[in-house]
Amino acid sequence: MNELTGGRFDLLVVGGGINGTGIARDAAGRGLRVLLAEQDDLASHTSSASTKLIHGGLRYLEEFHFALVRKALIEREVLLRSAPHIMRPLHFIMPHAPHLRPAWMIRAGLFLYDHLAHREHLAASGTVNLRTHIAGTALKSGYRRGFVYSDGWTDDARLVALNALDARERGALILTRTRCERLAAGDGAWRATLLGPRGRSDVTARAAVNATGPWVDRFVSGATPVRTAHRVRLVKGSHIVVPRLFEHRFAYIFQNEDRRIVFAIPYEHDFTLIGTTDVDYRGDPAAVHIDAGESEYLCALANRYFLRQITPADVRWSYSGVRPLLEDESRDPMSVTRDYALELDRAPAPLLSVFGGKITTYRRLAEDAVNALAPLLGTAAAPWTGTAKLPGGDLPDGSFAVFARTVERRYPWLPQRLQLRYAHAYGSRIARLLGPAAALGDLGAEILPDLYEREAEYLCREEFARTAQDILWRRTKLGLHLLGASNEPLERWLAANGPAHEALPAAPAPLV
Repeated sequence: MNELTGGRFDLLVVGGGINGTGIARDAAGRGLRVLLAEQDDLASHTSSASTKLIHGGLRYLEEFHFALVRKALIEREVLLRSAPHIMRPLHFIMPHAPHLRPAWMIRAGLFLYDHLAHREHLAASGTVNLRTHIAGTALKSGYRRGFVYSDGWTDDARLVALNALDARERGALILTRTRCERLAAGDGAWRATLLGPRGRSDVTARAAVNATGPWVDRFVSGATPVRTAHRVRLVKGSHIVVPRLFEHRFAYIFQNEDRRIVFAIPYEHDFTLIGTTDVDYRGDPAAVHIDAGESEYLCALANRYFLRQITPADVRWSYSGVRPLLEDESRDPMSVTRDYALELDRAPAPLLSVFGGKITTYRRLAEDAVNALAPLLGTAAAPWTGTAKLPGGDLPDGSFAVFARTVERRYPWLPQRLQLRYAHAYGSRIARLLGPAAALGDLGAEILPDLYEREAEYLCREEFARTAQDILWRRTKLGLHLLGASNEPLERWLAANGPAHEALPAAPAPLV
């Protein structure tokens, strides 16, 4: 047992992906005593393996999911306002392939996409002449006409970390590398057995949330006495990252013969991100990886459109995630709804399980979840996240361009690449990151190229980072730029200076 044992909370959230951290943030902001337990690092699985888009889901219109698209489009605006440092508008080019979808159908879909919800940050759709538009220079000559529309892009793993950070600053206790092994009911509450770095502990919570994503069914059946009505369908989505295929700022959305669509997105300046696939999955969600057929599929689709041809040998990095989609009657994984369902079981103690969802609607899902639990927990606090900024998101006039110029003036000694990366990653919290530093030497030793001690310390202290993987692949994407280099210097630094030396946070006082 450890010092956490005996702690009593209003709400235990199991799962540190985007839905779990979003729920913890919302609940903590309403004054509830919240504990979040994540068995690995934040965003270790599905929530860092998305296409990184904040979007309504243009293709969902073909499945007549109008309500979902409208909800997602409304949330797209909310999220773009909340974190303009890690989210930004992105313009997509769809080259027209007449044999796949007629122009009238695409125009009708884009008209709906423009008008299903109010737009403030994004431009309306239109047509483009690919013979004269800059986006046409990267495409084969057969594509002469296209369509352009706007959506949003985000750093998905950082979005999760910022929700967890905000939750902690509002009073939540966030425990990573801490597995919830069992929920046992007693006196109308849950007694949770947690296994973490300091050993086993038992805590009590008046209600619990099962936000375990791909493990949602397994957690309910294996760790609780509850039986739920909903189920999830596990669908693997894989992405490849290749050297940059085009020089401009536009992204592409490509149609395929199987009616699927694939995105090609500018990524980390030097690369192009291509994805995703949709494949039913029945394995361990923690062991998912791209297979040769998926890599070949994505390369072949890119080659159908781009002048610059690629093969699987050109892939510099790939990643896969298991999406826990809400089970429905669809045969094709692409047609399964991306909406969510919240199932609240009141006996033997309140347990809310999250089924499905997508990153764009996470905030709305979290609000719905806490709204459902609030009467059971005796709080009348109103929803608040719809107008709140995420940490670092309070930029002057909500403009990243204005903020970037401010950073340039305030920190002229920072190399430009670091100015831009820090501004995007940390927003207004760049001052907390850099502190009183007035020269590059004040940031400490350069542990790895472009990773200084000051940033590593900040990520461990503020953002729950514990390992080299946490820092290089989830809190930053420096790992992509250091492929082939050894992580050993960072691992040595963490062993000497990292959070293993920190004490476990004390449990809150017992409820009166």
